[in-house]
Amino acid sequence: MMSVVRTAPLVVLLMSGALTFGAQAQPRVVPQPAPQPAVSPLDRTIRVEGMGEVKVAPDEAFIDLAMETLAPTAKAAAEENARKMDKVIAALVQAGIPRKQIETRNYSVFPEYHPQPRPEEAPKLRGYRVSNQVEVHVRELSRVGTLLDTALGAGANRVDSVRFGLSKPEVVQGDALRNAVERARQSAQVLAAALGVKLGPVLDASTVSEPPRPLPMVARFEMARAGSAADVTTPIQPEEQTVTARVTLIFAIEGR
Repeated sequence: MMSVVRTAPLVVLLMSGALTFGAQAQPRVVPQPAPQPAVSPLDRTIRVEGMGEVKVAPDEAFIDLAMETLAPTAKAAAEENARKMDKVIAALVQAGIPRKQIETRNYSVFPEYHPQPRPEEAPKLRGYRVSNQVEVHVRELSRVGTLLDTALGAGANRVDSVRFGLSKPEVVQGDALRNAVERARQSAQVLAAALGVKLGPVLDASTVSEPPRPLPMVARFEMARAGSAADVTTPIQPEEQTVTARVTLIFAIEGR
């Protein structure tokens, strides 16, 4: 009986220690505060939008031209195409265009069939057409027309487009953004004056910039119109590039 009385406290002590250890092993979860919005719905604010636009002359051009060949077999068409395209590229390089500024954009080989006189007749293979399209990067815009004539004279039989662009559009985008901010601020001042309130500081601002919008169809039209005179350089008139930026400003209204 005495041995039973002595061991009972030891059992209780071990159980108590196990319970305490289990409670300490559980991680403690600390609730995080919810993020606060930049502008509270309770704030008295004026929200305005502004758009800035800058027009600037382009300083680079991209000519998309191609060589198409048709032959009875795919191998013959590819070999003929490679021979003729090499001649076009060599002419452009001789005219002063570095090879690294002439890049292949698309290459395709596909069968071509004669028109079917009757729907029930099986199509007859006419041959295989190979198309090799390259993009020529031109930094001297005054030479675009001459380079077109050079490529066509060397055998290129397709000009897909002439596109103009800006080598450093970020500079012009900064001007368009400043223009947009100024217009948005003027709108906010007019609105505050009309409401009879005092305009406070800017609480929030966001922006969207848009790249220049290329207009290749104009270059196509100019080239087609002047293509009838073989002894006259093809006239190309680069159009101004338009860069736009939009901003949204939220101003505080001072006072209550």
